[in-house]
Amino acid sequence: MSKFGVLVMGPAGAGKSTFCTAMIQHLQNNKRPCYYVNLDPAAENFPFEPDVDIKDLISLEDVMEEMGLGPNGGLIYCFEFLLENLDFLTEPLDTVTEEYLIIFDMPGQIELYTHVPILPTLVKHLMRGSLNINMCAAYLLESTFIIDRPKFFAGTLSAMSAMLMLEMPHVNILSKMDLVKGQVARKDLKRFIDPDIGLLDDNPSRAMEYEQTDGDSDPMATHNIMGGSSFKRLNRAVAQLIDDFSMVSFLQLDAQNEDSVGAVISYIDDAIQYHEAQEPREPKDEIETDIGYDAMDG
Repeated sequence: MSKFGVLVMGPAGAGKSTFCTAMIQHLQNNKRPCYYVNLDPAAENFPFEPDVDIKDLISLEDVMEEMGLGPNGGLIYCFEFLLENLDFLTEPLDTVTEEYLIIFDMPGQIELYTHVPILPTLVKHLMRGSLNINMCAAYLLESTFIIDRPKFFAGTLSAMSAMLMLEMPHVNILSKMDLVKGQVARKDLKRFIDPDIGLLDDNPSRAMEYEQTDGDSDPMATHNIMGGSSFKRLNRAVAQLIDDFSMVSFLQLDAQNEDSVGAVISYIDDAIQYHEAQEPREPKDEIETDIGYDAMDG
């Protein structure tokens, strides 16, 4: 029996937990069951109570206090501890049936996805072990990054790095699209869906900065470092790398819009081949949605 899941991840501030809440609400509205797993040992205040919460095993606050570690070191320790106690995660997931979408809400420290091998190890256990979960990653990048194109390419590079590290299907998402309405024309937004190096060439504000700073005499001045020729060459190298790989494209998400959330879920379903595994159902058949998590009904 197959299981199906999605890792919701991305840098802090990208709206991961908001997206998880929107997905759960959308699935509920469409009478489709889901199973909510919180793997952020620092998260609090869930609109929907997690079915599995890593904080019942270990919390970042306790680790930092007892081990004297900082946030990043503490987070890595939490995941190392989880890997040593995988039955905490695998035992409850073993009973989840193929009708469910398992939503894994991940931390916001991108080092987990781009630098250290802990998360790839966890993913292999979930996908290739006894659970055999068909999974994809949903990588969120805040849409306001497109206002600053070098920042956008840096975020896109982190998404590509996660794709290479995790070796699993990815759905990359520009979140919080409501924040850029009125700031970026619709035709310009489409250029960020499939990023290419031409976005740097057509960037008037940055071009003006380069012209102003390229001739300055002090190569170590802060405005030179962030706006001069060396920074420009670095940005072009990053953009060219992304362009050469042609791996990253984005969906647009407004988590407050039901249709937008539904469209992203349909891409996730395609990536994990969810519908192919579902048996045909009679129209009168209903899927219970209140099993597996306790929603806050108000």
